[in-house]
Amino acid sequence: MSSYEMGKAEAVSWIKLHYDEGASCLDVGACDGLWYDLLGDYLKMDACEVWEPNVRNLQGKYEHIIHDDIANVVYDHYDLIIFGDVLEHMPVKDAQNVLAYADEHSDDYIVALPFNYYQGAIYGNPYERHLQPDLTPEVVAERYPQLEPIWQDSRYGYYHRRGAHGWQQV
Repeated sequence: MSSYEMGKAEAVSWIKLHYDEGASCLDVGACDGLWYDLLGDYLKMDACEVWEPNVRNLQGKYEHIIHDDIANVVYDHYDLIIFGDVLEHMPVKDAQNVLAYADEHSDDYIVALPFNYYQGAIYGNPYERHLQPDLTPEVVAERYPQLEPIWQDSRYGYYHRRGAHGWQQV
């Protein structure tokens, strides 16, 4: 399942405004490699994907592909991490721990989240279930206070780590 299109152009513009060409990036939950398609010529990208059929589809795109749940992955440092439609698939505590680890091992990260969206397994992929279907901007602010909006509407939001790059929402 690919991520949603809404807000993606704004997120790509934000990334290009804040990161130089060749910056290191980890695409978490890479799925079909859409973020690589959007930024692979601009960033030096690795991928993390838990679902084996998706891992096969990523071959030849990313420099390195990690086949594991991001909650289990140890990495040194990335300039940017993209959590595109990932956190809603994790229990709250696991998602909080993943972001806490990213706080220490990245300059910044992008988090994309759908609001009020229930989803079960899709195409036989049990990892597609939304374990946080109750997300709203208010719930995101409560559960993930380190996140600051980049773009959002009533159905979806893009966030980054509060205070990174000295950037403030306009």
